Amino acid sequence: MPGRRSESGDVIVIILGGGRGARLGPLTFRRSKPAVPIAGRYRLIDIPISNAIHSGMERMFVLTQFNTVSLHRHIGRTYKFDPFSKGFVQILAAQQTPLGERWYEGTADAVRQNLEIISEFRGDLVLVLSGDHLYRMDYRWLMNDHLENNADVTLAVLPCSQAEIAGFGAVRVDDSGRIVEFREKPADAAARAGMEVAHELLEKSGCDQDRPYLASMGIYLFTKQVLVDCLENELRDFGKDILPAEVDRRRVQAHIFGGYWRDIGTVQAFYDAHMDMVRPNPPFSFYDPEWPFYTHPRYLPGARLNHVNFTRSILAEGSRICDSTIEDSIIGVRTILHGATIRRSLVMGADYYAPGEPASVTPVGVGPGSVIENAIVDKNARIGHNVSIANEDGVQEANGPGWVIREGVVIVTKDAVIPDGTKI
Repeated sequence: MPGRRSESGDVIVIILGGGRGARLGPLTFRRSKPAVPIAGRYRLIDIPISNAIHSGMERMFVLTQFNTVSLHRHIGRTYKFDPFSKGFVQILAAQQTPLGERWYEGTADAVRQNLEIISEFRGDLVLVLSGDHLYRMDYRWLMNDHLENNADVTLAVLPCSQAEIAGFGAVRVDDSGRIVEFREKPADAAARAGMEVAHELLEKSGCDQDRPYLASMGIYLFTKQVLVDCLENELRDFGKDILPAEVDRRRVQAHIFGGYWRDIGTVQAFYDAHMDMVRPNPPFSFYDPEWPFYTHPRYLPGARLNHVNFTRSILAEGSRICDSTIEDSIIGVRTILHGATIRRSLVMGADYYAPGEPASVTPVGVGPGSVIENAIVDKNARIGHNVSIANEDGVQEANGPGWVIREGVVIVTKDAVIPDGTKI
């Protein structure tokens, strides 16, 4: 490669733990976004960490601030590298130091407050990732583009349709793939004018002609000294502040990604991502033997089933299910269902088994005669007999004891108790 040389093992990886995650509430009321369970047995933080491990980039810092207990516990239990390896996943929590006493005030500010630590490590490249996206990517291709184009910064970008680009930061590139302009969420024709990618560049990248716009994915590869220089100011956010300002004075390159990618930033996006997983031909799957996603090993027994009818569903280990019907749903670890019907829903399961509880206590799981449709059931929920959760009236926003409705999706909150006969 002309110019600089680097190896993937020399890349320093920074994973941003996210802010308060209010748009994903109530799933983030008691945990940070990267700690939210996904696909029945994983957490969102497992996605970028696993991608980095498979890419040979094993030196990782996770920057955290809000509701961090479960995230720290999960990382500590899961990511333990060989003592002879150079790999690590280290937490960098917001803290008071002699140099500052502020909370993180944005993605760029979070990295700025930890630059002294990051700069101590060998390596000329720094990869900045988000902890709340669902995708499978080999970051070595991103690194190759960065080096071959002698770039200062390289962004992963996703081809989007006209309707999709309105929700993202859009970039305009020249024929060489260099980014020459940023635009924030171009919602109308005037805002989109001139942002389409040339057909030749789309064909070269193997992208669909019906998706002629490029959205920033929140994945940034910096030359380390450039990162240091970019943060010598008070700007708070990479996507909104730092990168748009750097386009005119540095070489900012686009790396076009053609695979599945979803920003798990809202309840509807979180729900839709799970419904994608149970489609007959899912656009994203965890079943790639060459690129598995890692998570905490629980050593649970296999699921136990008795008179169960499954259709297009995913079942995690440790579950006990009898006399139930499950359609187009994901059933998480240690889920207990007795005579229940689950359709188009995510049931996260439980953190523990609870044997020997008195008969007067509603048990963890879903009781006989209960029907759950188009819903998310958070961990350790106790749903009684003959409960109906279906939102038949199509309510978009509501709150109740142990449940909420957000964007039309019913969420039974963590540790909630839903009494017998309840209708939501």
